[in-house]
Amino acid sequence: MSLSSTSPWSSGKACRSGPFPKRSFEIGAIVVGFIYWWPAALAYVAWKVAGYPALSEMRGLASRGSAWGNAWNAGGTGRSRFAAAYEAANGSTGNRAFDDYRKAELDRLDAQRKALAEESRAFSEYVEGLKRAKDREEFDAYMAQKRAADSTRSV
Repeated sequence: MSLSSTSPWSSGKACRSGPFPKRSFEIGAIVVGFIYWWPAALAYVAWKVAGYPALSEMRGLASRGSAWGNAWNAGGTGRSRFAAAYEAANGSTGNRAFDDYRKAELDRLDAQRKALAEESRAFSEYVEGLKRAKDREEFDAYMAQKRAADSTRSV
């Protein structure tokens, strides 16, 4: 009789990470990290998703920055943040005709967005005016009814 076990758990074949599920400790630590101090857990998950880069690689990424992030932070120039981010990320294509066309289209879309926002504001004001007029009409009818009731009681 042999004392060695033939179960899949003892041989490590039941789990990809070895005889004992090591990833369960990691997942548990991430969950506990999110419960107690979420910024550290989030940083760890980001580091894990990035493929465990070395410290020097992370410094390189931080010094280069992200064109999307830089444009997003500086996006308050009157244009939409998406347009600013798109221009910052893509820059010049090298084809001036296309760059001019793209700029003209982005300007046209931005003007259209502003016109739509103005129309929405004007419509909101119109609806508010209708509500005020209806309220005034109902109030005037109530006051007329009250005056009529008061005049019949005093006679």
